[in-house]
Amino acid sequence: MSYLELKNINKSYAGVAAVHDFNLDIEKGSLVSFLGPSGCGKTTTLRMIAGFEQLDSGTIRLDGSDIVPVPPNRRDIGMVFQAYALFPNLTVRENIAFGLQMKKTPKKETEKRVNEVLDMVRLQDTAKRFPHQLSGGQQQRIALARALAVQPRVLLLDEPLSALDAEVRVVLRGEIRRIQSELAITTVYVTHDQEEALSISDKVVVMNKGLIEQIGTPEEIYRAPMSRFVATFIGTANQFLGKTSGKNKVLCNNVELLTGDLNGFEEGQAVVVLVRPENVQVQADKPQQKDWNVVLGGIETITFHGAVTRLGVNVNGQRVVADITVANTQPVSLNQKIWLMFPPDACQVMAAEE
Repeated sequence: MSYLELKNINKSYAGVAAVHDFNLDIEKGSLVSFLGPSGCGKTTTLRMIAGFEQLDSGTIRLDGSDIVPVPPNRRDIGMVFQAYALFPNLTVRENIAFGLQMKKTPKKETEKRVNEVLDMVRLQDTAKRFPHQLSGGQQQRIALARALAVQPRVLLLDEPLSALDAEVRVVLRGEIRRIQSELAITTVYVTHDQEEALSISDKVVVMNKGLIEQIGTPEEIYRAPMSRFVATFIGTANQFLGKTSGKNKVLCNNVELLTGDLNGFEEGQAVVVLVRPENVQVQADKPQQKDWNVVLGGIETITFHGAVTRLGVNVNGQRVVADITVANTQPVSLNQKIWLMFPPDACQVMAAEE
């Protein structure tokens, strides 16, 4: 049985659907991310779980009990906001203790719990400071500590790292995952950052225009996207528009592609073929590989990304992206003619209207 259940959730503002027919089961102790572009309904859904927004219809059950009629302060849910929301006139220790004091927790127990969560977020030495004396990353750790101090049944995080710089984000998301795993606390994490969602989640819920596009593990979402939106929103994908021909061929405007079995598609059906950049190999000389897709193109852009270098290649007027590593590829230069190759099973075929 699921620990947190959202069934047939609907929410509209001024007649415009913000969340439509949302259904999700979350297991106890797991970390689930809501991932999608701005305005897709992820934060609205989070706020409905917290009780800050009322549902138009649907039910939310926590550990078997309907929590829709329960006010936010009695749902036993912790929330961490994007803007930290720390009290500027209270010290770090006082900020963390605030929720415990509201619950009339005995002083000795409050002090013990505050020390525990300060150790957990590794900021014991900041206890007497005020929020303005901390860095952004430290403030967000304190906001997390405050949410965890009351030992909530569910932890909600709304874009908690978006206000921080890139290096701090990477460190802090690892800390969030460590703490969540140690406590085995059921967590819902809202983000528009695909790398963030894929790196820390047990399950990812991809949302678009108030609807769930796909639910799956990070690997499933990346390797087996169920819609064109998911394939292009998660990572980068080359898109070839064309029509099916026979059992395993797609005729595109500028290239003819061999694909996997096209069962389920009609002859001549308009489709889009998606190919991930890391599945495209590069060679200076024409490959002799049989039964692979082999096309000639010219290098237009070379972008260094550390572990990989991304090439933008013009193939008969279409831009194709390929990711190469220095260890496995000979040096290349702008305007150089190269051969791109990828196997049929690297091609994911979808109906073009998706």
